[in-house]
Amino acid sequence: MSISISAPDVRTPPRQRALARARTLRRPRPELAALVVLAATLNLVGLGQNAWANTYYSAAVRSMASSWHNFLYASFDPAGVMTVDKPPLALWVQAASARVFGFNTWSLLVPQALMGIVSVALVYDLVARRFGRAAGFAGGLALAVTPITVAMARHNNPDALLVLCSTAALWFLVRGLEDGRTRWLVLCGVMVGLGFETKMAAALLVVPAIAAAYLYVAPTGRVRALWQLTLGGAAMTVVALAWPVLMWLTPAGSRPWISGTSDNSIWSLIFGYNGLGRVDGQAGGPGAAGGGPGGGAGGGNLLFGGQTGPLRLLNQALGGQAGWLLGFALVGLVVIAASTRLKRSDARTGWLIAVGGAFLVTTVVFSEASGIFHPYYVSALAPFAAALVGATAAVIAKGGLVARIGGPLAVAGGVATELVILHDNPTSLPWLAPVLGVVVVAAAVGLGVLGAGRIRVAVVAAALGVLLIAPATWATETLGYATQSTFPAGGPASSGMGFGGGPGGGGRGGFGGGGTRPSFAPPGAQAGGAPAAPPAGGAGGAGGPGAGGQRGGGGRSGGNSNVTQAVAYAEAHGGGTIVVSSQQGASDTIITADPTQPADVAGIGGYSGKESQVSIQWLANAVRDGRIRWVLTDGSGGGGRADARTGSTTVMTAAAQVGTPVNLTAGGTGSTTTDTAAAGVLYDLQGQADALLALAG
Repeated sequence: MSISISAPDVRTPPRQRALARARTLRRPRPELAALVVLAATLNLVGLGQNAWANTYYSAAVRSMASSWHNFLYASFDPAGVMTVDKPPLALWVQAASARVFGFNTWSLLVPQALMGIVSVALVYDLVARRFGRAAGFAGGLALAVTPITVAMARHNNPDALLVLCSTAALWFLVRGLEDGRTRWLVLCGVMVGLGFETKMAAALLVVPAIAAAYLYVAPTGRVRALWQLTLGGAAMTVVALAWPVLMWLTPAGSRPWISGTSDNSIWSLIFGYNGLGRVDGQAGGPGAAGGGPGGGAGGGNLLFGGQTGPLRLLNQALGGQAGWLLGFALVGLVVIAASTRLKRSDARTGWLIAVGGAFLVTTVVFSEASGIFHPYYVSALAPFAAALVGATAAVIAKGGLVARIGGPLAVAGGVATELVILHDNPTSLPWLAPVLGVVVVAAAVGLGVLGAGRIRVAVVAAALGVLLIAPATWATETLGYATQSTFPAGGPASSGMGFGGGPGGGGRGGFGGGGTRPSFAPPGAQAGGAPAAPPAGGAGGAGGPGAGGQRGGGGRSGGNSNVTQAVAYAEAHGGGTIVVSSQQGASDTIITADPTQPADVAGIGGYSGKESQVSIQWLANAVRDGRIRWVLTDGSGGGGRADARTGSTTVMTAAAQVGTPVNLTAGGTGSTTTDTAAAGVLYDLQGQADALLALAG
């Protein structure tokens, strides 16, 4: 019998255990830190000058922060009369921030800036996982200096969150390709679902590429891969439809009217106004807007993205926003495909199908979309293009036959797209075109001849550095002025078009204003973005068609001097909600009329007064329930843009027929005016529900 005596258990000292754990941690990544600092600088410096940015969303945030009912149902107005025309996730983030930090510029815009920073970091890691840290840095840098990316991170439109969700979905998909775990596919689906809760169908553009990449690579076998994708799709569906189903199940009388619809249906908003209508064309799209270069029925209005076709993304409206490196990315996609030969055993193949597929699908849809299409939509394309730029740089830097052929072609593609954009913007960087010509020649020689090595890497870095000069310059110039418009844009102050902006002016070359935008305090804002009194001339600070002279109910962009008078009159005569034609016409008053609470004003025709067609019966019920008392007409049913949509016209006419008129232009005294086309007339509908129902037939 033998007895073994084990050595005594000597525990490792805590200090040594801590050092051992520290050695297992990832090494610091100074290039990632540099990207975060750069993105933070571009997104946060001078952010306060943007004030309320898009007052349409700022007004909604103020209303949503005033009550949990408004928060849950994404009500644009304090009375819960009508929703915004988008799902609520991005506004929930801003409203939650406003409840914690107060309603001011910083509480609205800092979350957006942080989303932009996280997106840059995700693109870095998305590329670095397959192509190395240098490639990750190149991809993150390309996204950080994309002009529209900077503009959207400094603005309160929901696109910054959409970009973050789409990028995160691809990041989770790539993790799933690495180890085949189901949780990554589920998280991928969750992110797409959150993107849907941000901008509905726009988030689904990444889905075909995600499904194709995972089924093609099938790291766990195709049967199991199909099952995993099904679970991811289920997670996407549950998250995406959570709020729509809530709206669907809630009785219409217990929630706001769904903006952008004529039947108060959330499904109409999803499949119509924010769905197929954006792609196939819809009333109120480019043909209806007219004006602008190439405007009219052909859809050439730059406000709506210009003519459809393969070169659309390089036109004057879109090119300078996110088109600078599209040629490099597109050629690079082919180069990477040739390098991998799309072998399932090559870890880059699944990455390419996912990222490249998302890039191609988004490019095709954006190029051919004939519905409402604003230039800032191309921010959704930016992360995919940036990731391809970083990956392409890594592939052509390694040398080999594919790199020797593809390297010069990729640089030539990048130079070609930049020359097209510079040609459309002749006052911007006039000296750069000759430099780009030299780069093409140098790249053709250097990348076509040099083998793998440091010199080749330096040539690639130099070529990419020159290609980044233009977008980086435009991105930096975005910080030099206030971006206070409905349609934000990056680059020099003369590059953008948009309604909204400062008192009496148009937004960055928008209608009703000049082509440049000086910095100035926000309409109705004190230092730091706190709400204050409205600007001179009442609530109508925004530009746009008829800015400053829009007839009284609030036209498309809210130039209306009578809303403030109507609010004062209503408060002195029993209170109650005042409705105007357009939500944008009500936005400035909701934001600034009272520093302690949002003004009780609502728009019943949708954003411009044309998008929502409420019924007379609905108005009668709202009057009977006490949700609406006053109607301020404008004589046009929704302001400045002529198109075939009825909008609020019918309801406004009915209100003028049965309501008791108050002529605000006569000092607030009573009037017996019965002219239904009278501009700036406030009608009291108290007790008139039955009369309205009689008109409804």
